[in-house]
Amino acid sequence: MARPITHDATLRSRLIDVASAMIDRDGPDRFSVREVAGGAGTSTSAVYSLFGSKAELITAVVADSFASFARAQREAEPGGLRALGEAYRAWALRHPDRYRLMFSGAIAGAPHGATSADGDPEPDPELDALLPLARTLTGADRVDEGVDLRSTLAVWAQVHGAVSLELARVAPPWIDTDAVYAAVLDAIAAVHPGR
Repeated sequence: MARPITHDATLRSRLIDVASAMIDRDGPDRFSVREVAGGAGTSTSAVYSLFGSKAELITAVVADSFASFARAQREAEPGGLRALGEAYRAWALRHPDRYRLMFSGAIAGAPHGATSADGDPEPDPELDALLPLARTLTGADRVDEGVDLRSTLAVWAQVHGAVSLELARVAPPWIDTDAVYAAVLDAIAAVHPGR
């Protein structure tokens, strides 16, 4: 009797890593499930068994990327606002493919605050990633309609813009991107002293 095929968390992670690199190289519409499976050393049936579809694989890559980014933010949070900004950039520079995908709108329209089949709230990867910054700036222990996020989103927009420009390589080659980013963090600190 043949043994049943099992697909574990290690294979799932490997598929997400391979898909992430391929999406960055070819775009979310141009990579194939067959290429992802081949790159991960498995079959297309494993991809469909673990994710259901190509679109759900892309969603998993984005969710996994936000989760990794959120972990880096939580680890930096005790260091304050500047540490969060430095961790933001460091994560993006280590994972440029995932960073671009996270903010590409690949999961735009996904419902926020969804519930699972058993009625528990589903984690919202974007809001979870925002929470360390929101806590640092507002003291809020949650991110929902009852929390004023204007200052949080303004700071996020500043670091996001600087990092996105750096990754796009739009500055002249002689520009010191470390110094530019330090100036962005200095400007944020001037508006939010002691954070």
